Amino acid sequence: MFKTKKTPPEATYKEVWSKGDLATKISFFLMGVSQLKNKQWLKGLAFILAEVIFLIWFIFSGVSAIGLLGSLGPRKTSGYANVGGVMQLAPADNSMLILLFGIFALIIIVLMVWLYIVNLRSVRHLYVLHRDGEKIPTTLEDLSSLLNERFHVTLMFIPLAGVLAFTVLPIIYMMTMAFTNFDNSHQWPGNGFSWVGFVNFGNVLTGPYARVFFPVLIWTLVWALCATATTFFFGVLLAMLIESRGIKFKAVWRTIFVAVFAVPQFVSLLMIHQFLISQGALNNLLMQLHWVSSPLPFLTDAMWARVTLIIVNMWIGIPVSMLVSTAIIQNLPQDQIEAARIDGAGAFQIFRRITFPQILFVMTPALIQQFIGNINNFNVIYLLTGGGPTDPILGQQQAGSTDLLVTWLYNISMGQLKNYNMAAVIGILIFIVSAVFSLLAYRRTNAFKEG
Repeated sequence: MFKTKKTPPEATYKEVWSKGDLATKISFFLMGVSQLKNKQWLKGLAFILAEVIFLIWFIFSGVSAIGLLGSLGPRKTSGYANVGGVMQLAPADNSMLILLFGIFALIIIVLMVWLYIVNLRSVRHLYVLHRDGEKIPTTLEDLSSLLNERFHVTLMFIPLAGVLAFTVLPIIYMMTMAFTNFDNSHQWPGNGFSWVGFVNFGNVLTGPYARVFFPVLIWTLVWALCATATTFFFGVLLAMLIESRGIKFKAVWRTIFVAVFAVPQFVSLLMIHQFLISQGALNNLLMQLHWVSSPLPFLTDAMWARVTLIIVNMWIGIPVSMLVSTAIIQNLPQDQIEAARIDGAGAFQIFRRITFPQILFVMTPALIQQFIGNINNFNVIYLLTGGGPTDPILGQQQAGSTDLLVTWLYNISMGQLKNYNMAAVIGILIFIVSAVFSLLAYRRTNAFKEG
């Protein structure tokens, strides 16, 4: 019989401190000493070097970065200051850099705490091996383990570092903006900004922005629901039509519809915009045929523009749903369908009882993802209507009748107001709405219940 390797009993840190040797005790304060004592040269030097670099950085830079984080800079406005006995015009403190360096300092401290915990675990492991008379792994054996049983750690290091630097840090930086007064009147070099707490959230939910936020939120949810449902339903119908018996040249039909999806979306949307404007080709054609006496307000009336957006999105999104549905339909159990036909079930009954439930079961996670994507569908709105037509009430805060939360966020951050703090608040609220709807929807799916 194969013998299983017994895991040595763990020891508490109190036991390690009280019964460990001098190098073990020193390792509680100076990382890497115990590893060096046990000839784990690479690991020991890495721990010591990391701690030394951290202490130097913390003394000469970290303390200052964290200290300024509370005020985001004492000098909020530019003015004259005494520099070397000479009055010179000094700019305001750059609150953006102070905030960025402060967040970076906090992340470095958190990483250092994690590295210290890793060091303590290594020290405890070495103590247990000594206590039980086990062999201490050498540096080469540690390196070998990174390519064998701990290969997942090696593979994940670079992606995790990239996520931390290019995803986590920017997200935290953006979220902290929501608690400041960073706007057009608080920009460097003229002015700095400061913390204001939850004032911005109050302005959006109950203050002057509320009469814009909630109508835009309702339209965003209606748009996401309609855009997702229409592309899915008609994509499934199109796939079933092409896969029906008697339909010839199926590959040709698929290619025709996929060609719509293959064309870059911004090109299609800009062409459709020119096609639907009051002086566009469609209105000119309708008037020449005497079907209408005046141009139809496809993009200039709020209701017309919203319906137009949903229809155009169907034209762009249906081919994607068709491709996915086609793959599912081709793998459906044909014995169930044939048995249903023998029992007298019609085409609609087979679709409602067999085909559609199985397609929905497979595509539900993708539909949730598509719903969240439609909440943040910037391209269709911005390139087709630009958020318009204008609305007297919504326009006071740079929103239009077809603006989604994401396009409104773009307008107030990149427009004349440049309210970066309010844009950060809206970004957080978009994340909350997306997370809540996706979690609630996914937990109610059969894929989740049966998984």
